Amino acid sequence: MPAALLGSLLGPLLAGCMSLAPSYQAPPLPVADRYDAAVAETQGTSTTPAAEVSWQSYFQDPAMRGLIGTALANNRDLRVAVLRVEEARAAYAIRRADLFPTVGLQADGTRARTPGDLNLSGRPLTASQYQVSLGAAGWELDFWGRVRNLKDAALENYLATDAARRAFTLSLVGEVADAYLTLREYDERLALTRQTIASRGESLRIFRRRYEVGAISKLDLTQVETLYEQAQALGAQLEQTRAQQAHALELLVGTPLALPPASERLDDDAVQRDLPAGLPAELLDKRPDIVAAEHQLRAANANIGAARAAFFPQVTLTGAFGTASAELDGLFTGPSRAWSFAPSISLPIFDAGRRRAGLDLAEVRRDQAVATYERTVQAAFRDVSDALAARYWLARQVATLGATVKAQGERERLARLRYDHGASPFLEVLDAQRDLLSAQQQFVQTRRALISSRVALYTALAGGIGTLDAAPEDVASTLSATPHADATP
Repeated sequence: MPAALLGSLLGPLLAGCMSLAPSYQAPPLPVADRYDAAVAETQGTSTTPAAEVSWQSYFQDPAMRGLIGTALANNRDLRVAVLRVEEARAAYAIRRADLFPTVGLQADGTRARTPGDLNLSGRPLTASQYQVSLGAAGWELDFWGRVRNLKDAALENYLATDAARRAFTLSLVGEVADAYLTLREYDERLALTRQTIASRGESLRIFRRRYEVGAISKLDLTQVETLYEQAQALGAQLEQTRAQQAHALELLVGTPLALPPASERLDDDAVQRDLPAGLPAELLDKRPDIVAAEHQLRAANANIGAARAAFFPQVTLTGAFGTASAELDGLFTGPSRAWSFAPSISLPIFDAGRRRAGLDLAEVRRDQAVATYERTVQAAFRDVSDALAARYWLARQVATLGATVKAQGERERLARLRYDHGASPFLEVLDAQRDLLSAQQQFVQTRRALISSRVALYTALAGGIGTLDAAPEDVASTLSATPHADATP
């Protein structure tokens, strides 16, 4: 039977194939309808969603933007994520190919001699056989949607992998920005510590001179030495931590970096302040980790359909059309035409509960996917809520610590004047200087944490995700537009 005739007979059958997968329904939103109103809309009046704000415009520091761009080009974990997407796409292509028959061309030639004592004529016989055929073997007719559901599951897994890659890309942008800000924090703290070391070193020189001439006691000199050594120890600790932070940033960026200490103060406007929070429901189609979890849930639904289809008969076709002849020159003449058509139907009668267990397994995995989806939504809600709370309360802490630093500086000045005039012991100066250095260090740390909270809010709201590349749904549309997609059963 010619392949064209076979296709014309099977087309109407395949067009009416069914799917046994349960209809997909997104789980209800397992979080509140809105964020805490007290912290959600406290800064800025911009109405542009975070997803539409590119990282190039959100991050104002040129050095930070350069590091992010380098990381997106060189980070090895991102390369692995991209390759996993290609792996999932290839797996989908394999499943999609199962919808179509595998057609092959086969040519055989045989020439054999049979001795006379092994045939009825009693004489040796020499015979030839030549055959050329075009055929398909073991093509399953997908009446119950088993193959289509497996293809759909593979497609959803591919889209989930692509969404996970996008989630990692967004996370990488945030990690590089935060690592750079932390490095700049250590630079500023080191600069303050070096100034303190220099100041206390000069004080130690003066006090040693005073002690040598008998103007102060040994206790006063020891206290000044203690202050100086404490500042030295803090400087060494910060140097070590800064070096480790630089190494971590190099690993994220994926290439060696020249990262000399910055001399400027950390810019409060290194990251934009103005970013609206929106509503939790808006995260569902923007956060790539939620999108990935939803695709995994859809894949689990499709796998249930494939498991249900296993309870129905499996119909496969094997057929070939060609030519065969005992003579090579007669291979393509009219009488040499040959064809075969071999449909088969199989249905296991007893499998010790294998198919039932397969369906139970698919349903349990679907329930796991639902729980994973809900947990992902809850985690996303918490990420945004935490970032909003940090932005709100850290701003107030920065204002308070700024006033504290000024007050501690004045306290240290007055304590030193009192000591110089003999009105108080040096222990009062010692406490004032310790508290001043601690307040300065805490102020820098909190300022950096405030700027980092803006980075966290940007990533939590899927900032710039619409500007990175095509969305997973766009990829699905592209795949469905490929040749033969509309003709699949």
